[in-house]
Amino acid sequence: MTGLARNLRNNATDAEQRLWLHLKASRFEGAKFTRQFPIGTFIADFACRSLRLAIELDGG
Repeated sequence: MTGLARNLRNNATDAEQRLWLHLKASRFEGAKFTRQFPIGTFIADFACRSLRLAIELDGG
């Protein structure tokens, strides 16, 4: 699952790249986001562990 997440990070869609620029540049009240985060058998596009928040984007 980690290898697949790594592959997805390296081949992000346009929408994922744009959102990532904002998430990594603006720590929202100290929240740290990661890309392509494995959760069980699912891989969330973005996740914040401290907030227990996962974000899934559609579109490319």
